[in-house]
Amino acid sequence: MAHTFKLATAMTRTALMIGLGLAGPALAQDDRSGDWLGTLTTPNGALRLMVHARETDDGAMTATLESLDQAPGQRIPMSAFHIDDTEMRFEISALGASYQGEWDAQAGHYDGEFTQGATLELDFARPETVPVVVIDGLDGSWTGQLDREAIQLEFTLNIETGEDGTIASLDSVTQGAYGIPVAGLEREGDTVRFRIPAANVTYEGQLDADGRALTGSWQRPGFDDAVVRFERQSMEVEQPNRPQTPVAPFPYRAFDVRIDNPAAEGVTLAGTLTLPQGEGPFPAAVLISGSGPQDRNETVWTHQPFAVLADHLTRNGIAVLRYDDRGYAESTGDFAASTSMDFASDAQAVTDWLRTQPVINANAIGLIGHSEGGLIAPVVAADNPDIAYIVLLAGPGTDGQEIVLDQSIAAARASGRSEADLERLHGIVLQITDAARTAPDEAAARAALDEILTPDVLTFLGATPDQKSLFISQNVRAWQRAFLNHDPADYLGDVDQPVLALNGSLDLQVVPGPNLAGIEAGLAHNGDVTLMELPGLNHMFQTAQTGTIPEYARIEETFNPQALALIEDWINARFGR
Repeated sequence: MAHTFKLATAMTRTALMIGLGLAGPALAQDDRSGDWLGTLTTPNGALRLMVHARETDDGAMTATLESLDQAPGQRIPMSAFHIDDTEMRFEISALGASYQGEWDAQAGHYDGEFTQGATLELDFARPETVPVVVIDGLDGSWTGQLDREAIQLEFTLNIETGEDGTIASLDSVTQGAYGIPVAGLEREGDTVRFRIPAANVTYEGQLDADGRALTGSWQRPGFDDAVVRFERQSMEVEQPNRPQTPVAPFPYRAFDVRIDNPAAEGVTLAGTLTLPQGEGPFPAAVLISGSGPQDRNETVWTHQPFAVLADHLTRNGIAVLRYDDRGYAESTGDFAASTSMDFASDAQAVTDWLRTQPVINANAIGLIGHSEGGLIAPVVAADNPDIAYIVLLAGPGTDGQEIVLDQSIAAARASGRSEADLERLHGIVLQITDAARTAPDEAAARAALDEILTPDVLTFLGATPDQKSLFISQNVRAWQRAFLNHDPADYLGDVDQPVLALNGSLDLQVVPGPNLAGIEAGLAHNGDVTLMELPGLNHMFQTAQTGTIPEYARIEETFNPQALALIEDWINARFGR
């Protein structure tokens, strides 16, 4: 599970701030799909928000919101969206955010207000109106280090100039946060300035004579100023090496598919079906992703573990269907308002569709779930003889509250926190999760968390006061409260199909000991169960050294080859042609 209570990064995917917008030229009245850009002016600087609107097959409009200066590439599903030639309005229930604006034909933008705690003006216009800014002499990859008391943070500053102008981002290597947007980059002679809105940081430095080093002041409210020196390592930004990512041509067939979920109005799942060489019928696997909005490849930090897994299985005779989560990427629906039970309904719809395909062996279709997907797979398989098998990759065997407690302590211990800190952390997380899961409704949960999250507690958790509202919103949403109350034992007892359950010994998110034990106990009645703790692998099934989240992006390996072979061998031993 990707849910932790560490807030220090302020780089959470769904972080969002408030501010003022941009204007643009008049727009053709009959075309409202596509991208809309607005700029919010906040106390921490300007933040750009992009609305990605598109028309569904039935003519309705759906949209996501992307915070370009806080979480580029992370599209936040909207719980409600409307746009026409008179107004634009939307809601994002997971963030407690909303917008309403009226079309100004003369100015060529929607003139309105964005609300998230406070209410400020915001205009949305077509992004083509934004001027391209080019800054000479800064392109490249720059490394630096922040030293403040006992804290040392390694950074990489990435600056590239392309068709969209000069764009910068920061990698906080020590914290495992990559691609953090840099805003307000400017140069006056040898003086360089920029901001990091997600961390409320401003920087001003001086280039040396040959332009290879940049030394300046790193400022963040509430902390002492620090001197950070960046040194240019190369003139080009180096992309991480991902040698396992499949590259065409492939020795198998791949088809894009769209599958309606008849049990959920407005949900159409977009995915990719890969078929081995030959005529079939083939055994098949449906891949179910982990928590958070995921695309069909389960892309994270440029790793694509589901693409790698699908490629390996298909090369070895197993058809694979992987799909974008509802409301994300090319799938429709409301991700933010959904729970694991909703995602289980989607997995069932995809499996039912696959069973109708003549090229697939309808008696050999199984589910492979990673992390939250390992929670969903038993829900779908319980009392369902149409499911032939399930594979649980870092799947939970304890209830959701225990998962969060275990992962919080494991991550804190790995980061070097003292035993006294661990004991206090356990108590705080227990309070937070109890309040969220037992409250009769969201309002009561918000009130309880507001009392728990005192300034002292926020400081201990590594959070700033302005992150309190977002923290509360994340922990009272429907998904979180349902997850905390979910007990896999309620479903594992009804799973009679063959089960393969794997965990990495270095998994700090779904800790292997208690979770494999819980799965084993829940499947005590089942005669075909294989449980394995794979030495040296982390939550993503990479060969790791520490298992910490910051390590994921630094590892070249996307999916351990021995683990891939183990999964394929186990399936083919039971259902191979």
